Amino acid sequence: MTKYIFSLLFVLLLSGCDFEVTGADEKFGTQNFVSAISLIELHKTRNGVYPNTLAELDFLGDWDGIWLSAVTYEKNDDGYNLYLERGWAGKPTLEFPVSFKQGLGIKQTNIKWVKN
Repeated sequence: MTKYIFSLLFVLLLSGCDFEVTGADEKFGTQNFVSAISLIELHKTRNGVYPNTLAELDFLGDWDGIWLSAVTYEKNDDGYNLYLERGWAGKPTLEFPVSFKQGLGIKQTNIKWVKN
């Protein structure tokens, strides 16, 4: 019972704090998006096709589940759609240079592509 009360008090104490990590959503969102692409494109290189679902990805590390749970993946006829759903705590708005997607199978995404 004491642990429960202590835990509750600790959570209440933390909830009163104003945690603001400047740029954390963007930094984690970028990491999540880029890491997911890396795993998807590696699968294509090894197997000749994009995975039907992210569950088909092999040889994942302990941290890879973080990136994969932060995106929505849809395979289509000639590539895939990849949508970023989460950064650190929220959903960031990211911009990447158009040259980033050169040679990748990304067709649709919620990332904004900007000219280099």
